[in-house]
Amino acid sequence: MSTSDAVRRTPADAPLTLSEPPAATLGLRDAFGLWANLGVSLLLPVAAVFVVLPGRPLSTTIGAIVVGALVGATLLGLAAAAGARERVPTMVLLRGLLGRHASALPTALNLVQCVGWATFEIVIIAEAASRVLDAPRWPFVLVAGVLATAMALRPLGVARVLARYAIWAALAAVVYLFVNVLTEPLPPLTEGAATSFWTAADIVIALPISWFPLVADYTRHVRSGRAAFTGAAFGYGLATVVMFTLGVVALAAYGSAGFDVIDALLAVPLGAVAVLVLVSVELDEAFANVYSTAVSAQNIVARADRRLLAAGVGAVATLLALTFDIAAYEPFLFLIGAVFVPLAGVFVVAYFATPRGAWDTSDTAPARPLFLLPWVAGFLAYQLTLPTFFSGPGAGWTAWWTARQADLGIDPANGWSASLVSLAVAVTVTALICLPRRLRRRGTAA
Repeated sequence: MSTSDAVRRTPADAPLTLSEPPAATLGLRDAFGLWANLGVSLLLPVAAVFVVLPGRPLSTTIGAIVVGALVGATLLGLAAAAGARERVPTMVLLRGLLGRHASALPTALNLVQCVGWATFEIVIIAEAASRVLDAPRWPFVLVAGVLATAMALRPLGVARVLARYAIWAALAAVVYLFVNVLTEPLPPLTEGAATSFWTAADIVIALPISWFPLVADYTRHVRSGRAAFTGAAFGYGLATVVMFTLGVVALAAYGSAGFDVIDALLAVPLGAVAVLVLVSVELDEAFANVYSTAVSAQNIVARADRRLLAAGVGAVATLLALTFDIAAYEPFLFLIGAVFVPLAGVFVVAYFATPRGAWDTSDTAPARPLFLLPWVAGFLAYQLTLPTFFSGPGAGWTAWWTARQADLGIDPANGWSASLVSLAVAVTVTALICLPRRLRRRGTAA
């Protein structure tokens, strides 16, 4: 970096390329506020219909939300702590697990996920704003896409604003909606998509886990691993419980009128104002996905300027949001769980079984293909427990996995948690792979 570059760019900015060291400028308050704010998303209450257990007490559904948030947020927090220790983005962090070249595989999957999430976020922002203001959706798509892209150009400055100011506006809107919704009768819900307590928990787990491939992009700037863990796990976990619960109680209060969650929240007195606040805050999720797509791409093209990458990603996500009307994203959530829950388990076990300072994230990180085995095993376990349901062109995927369930005598209505089964398989296989190395180290130390 030249002297003129150093003058133009303050030390508090995120580095433009992987060759520049990140600034460790975020503390516990910043980390907690950032992740709590990222968790306050309209996508969570909108997804509440997927976790509702029809004909069951509301307390059962809320219990599934709490369990799912606890599992997902713990894994997220552990990855956040690793990011703070190693000072690298998540995809670079995975070089220590799989090697420099093999880390391109999770990077490619994460790029698809991030673009998908950025598109979802822009769509939900535009949809909610168009309903509140009774206007066409496409102008809001353009505005949301431009703003999210602009925010991605100055990520640390945006993170501080979100952590210190935006979170309070979001909190006020959420509290207002909760108070008003809870004044209404809450009859048992008779319609919902969850087929068991554990499938409901799987949906909730997928939300914090979707941030696992992104988390170190931000926590590499947090001063300590403990602050990163606490901020990410408690901030996002608490917000997940609150936002899913808000969606569930809103459906209970107003769902009998045929409303979806957004309409239910708009039915609250002055609900339009609160929803507009949440729509404004929703921009942070879109910004985070645009920024992290650019940072993830740098794992493959290390010298690329993240600003140019972010501009390209923002344009693609905005174009997709204009082109597609994405409404049903439940299969997307289950597929995220199938891919990233076992990967998170493999990473956590391998990382914390490695001595401090020995995790190699360099350009010469050696290939470790053996760790692909527990990841693949966990993915297979997830699909055999709960095949991702696709309709239309993807129906063949569901049919194939359902046939494999029949071959193995697995009841399609087993009601198990695919996330926990997948995690158990991935963690166990990873531990077996790591065991000989740990035994050799103990023998050498003795």
